[in-house]
Amino acid sequence: MHDIVDQLLLIKKEIESNNSNAEVIAVSKTFSINKILPLINHGHVHYGENKIQEAVDKWTDIKKDFINIKLHFLGKLQTNKVKFAIPLFDYIHSLDSLKLAEKIANEQSKKKFKPKIFIQINIGKENQKNGINIENLDKFYSDCIKDFDLNIVGLMCLPPQNDNPGVYFSEMLKLINNTELKELSMGMSNDYIEALKYKSTFLRIGSKIFGSRV
Repeated sequence: MHDIVDQLLLIKKEIESNNSNAEVIAVSKTFSINKILPLINHGHVHYGENKIQEAVDKWTDIKKDFINIKLHFLGKLQTNKVKFAIPLFDYIHSLDSLKLAEKIANEQSKKKFKPKIFIQINIGKENQKNGINIENLDKFYSDCIKDFDLNIVGLMCLPPQNDNPGVYFSEMLKLINNTELKELSMGMSNDYIEALKYKSTFLRIGSKIFGSRV
């Protein structure tokens, strides 16, 4: 068994022991397909990237060969890159403006493909981070559905670094419980166990699977 497959299996055991069936997104940014192939051949489905050109180069052919693969866009999505993101990415985790919502709507109409989308919440109210403020969520979500016909499936957050993530994960759980949405994208290599306590359904795990990035 390959060591990255062993790491994934260990993480999945931890998820089960927390009475969760959360999906693991193997965050494969900066790693070559050769490094990722053991996971693909093992049958793992969910992978995450945060740069459009890197993802196009790495995944376009692989997704034709492995049709079950689900690709997640995790970074800041520039409006001028949306045309390359759709339909390569099955999920977009970083919807943070109506301008971006409109661009996605135009592209999904052209390409007859609707990605599953998470609204990014600026849960720590940090100036340097993207995301919708909590108080604006209801109207933003409504506009995305009514005006742009987006397939919004859940909420995503990046809690402040060097702070207790559980405080913010708890806020996210309260937030989603006040909506009809089902999916929570939260928890990374250093805090995914904490995220499981607050019902995260998608964990974005990179270094814990692949090791340190070069």
